[in-house]
Amino acid sequence: MAYGISTYAYFWRHSALAAEPMTLTAMLRDTAELGGRVFQICDYAPVETYDRARLADLRATADDLGLTLELGTRGIRPGHLLTYLDMAGELGVTLVRSMLNTADHRPDTTEAVALLKEAVPRYADAGVTLGLETYEQVATDDLVSVVRAVDSPRLGIVLDPGNSVARLERPADVVAATAPYVVNIHVKDFAFTRRDGWVGFTYAGCPLGEGFLDHAGMVAAVRPGERGINQIVEHWLPWQDGGFDATARLEHQWTQHSINTLLRSE
Repeated sequence: MAYGISTYAYFWRHSALAAEPMTLTAMLRDTAELGGRVFQICDYAPVETYDRARLADLRATADDLGLTLELGTRGIRPGHLLTYLDMAGELGVTLVRSMLNTADHRPDTTEAVALLKEAVPRYADAGVTLGLETYEQVATDDLVSVVRAVDSPRLGIVLDPGNSVARLERPADVVAATAPYVVNIHVKDFAFTRRDGWVGFTYAGCPLGEGFLDHAGMVAAVRPGERGINQIVEHWLPWQDGGFDATARLEHQWTQHSINTLLRSE
């Protein structure tokens, strides 16, 4: 088990709102400097355009920094998953995160099982694990049923209990339902705050340890140390009134705080 950082922890700094968007290489170096041992390239579309030489350079940079790489995408169409499996081979990746739905494809559980049964054996042959993330578009019980039906040790669940709150699922229930199948954990804290005039709430991220994420309870249920499950730092950081500079500074502070908190918990 190791602690790492996702591209989602650099969401604003690599966005088009940055005058000079952070590169993957810069994110890798920052992760290593902060003490992370894993970097998850998650929903980062430009990596799909990298040729073999550029992927080799990325892998070499990670190796030089002592970082393990993971990949993340969306969708379960076999062709797409196999593209990411090829990329995983080039990068030395053994964990790929995905999600059942994309903007143009929302398979039901029957279709999802059939599609995954096409791709997952190839992942197993390559020694790569595919993890499906918990999130509000798919009921946790349905996600678990898909994983159980495919019945492969190389298919599991990426646990992010904060995502499912928007489906009115309690984080503790999501953790309990998925714990036996978890292969990766996204660590981000979350909280509700009252909107102006007490008219409704805003549901957003907050510094780790200040919100509703019961990290200790999640760890006790999943046992990542015993099972070799990496924990990856992410954020839901709202845009700050001070503009990009203020947002980028706070994003860095949250990332540093999260990885330091995890390292202290060992």
